[in-house]
Amino acid sequence: MNRKENFFAGFIRENPVFGLYLGLCSTLAITTSLNNAIGMGLSVIVVLTASNIIISAIRKITPDEIRIPVYIVVIATLVKITGMLLQAYFDSIYSAIGVYIDLIVVNCIILGRAEAFASKNGIFDSALDGIGMGLGYTLALIVMSVIRQILGSGILSFANPMTNEMIFSLRIIPESFTISMFTTPTGGFLTFAVLAAALTVYKNSKAAKLQKKEAK
Repeated sequence: MNRKENFFAGFIRENPVFGLYLGLCSTLAITTSLNNAIGMGLSVIVVLTASNIIISAIRKITPDEIRIPVYIVVIATLVKITGMLLQAYFDSIYSAIGVYIDLIVVNCIILGRAEAFASKNGIFDSALDGIGMGLGYTLALIVMSVIRQILGSGILSFANPMTNEMIFSLRIIPESFTISMFTTPTGGFLTFAVLAAALTVYKNSKAAKLQKKEAK
């Protein structure tokens, strides 16, 4: 797999949420609004990219016997720094998702990429992998949050994360036609299931077309 394919793998083929089913706890919890989704997505991108870079840089001097504890220490340190920065400069986002920031430490996406990729590849490739997977995770959060916010409240809105000033707020569905279930965990599971199934159908269809093309 070349660098371009590896970078874009996290968007569809190996999407962390809908393709690999990783990081579902935080995904289902914070995708009730676009602000929460973007805040968590950016946090994961920063932690995932930085941890990949650091772990790749120290991979040759890290003994195999303690590599997982070392990875966890690196990730936990980065998560703590990210949480402190959010609390200092993006208080509105921290107030909404701060309780879930610590979950990044045990997020399978972060530790999984450290073990499967960063520990075996160079710094540049590991950085690309982190950015690509992080963007794929963020894209999944945004898609889920847009669907849940619109169906649950009828409104799609986004506020400035630093000042909490509303940037836009659009009424898309009349209030009498909203489905409040989508603001609950049940709505989160339902949204995830439909999107994961749709991605699976797409990948299976693409694979079938490729097989037919190779058979000719």
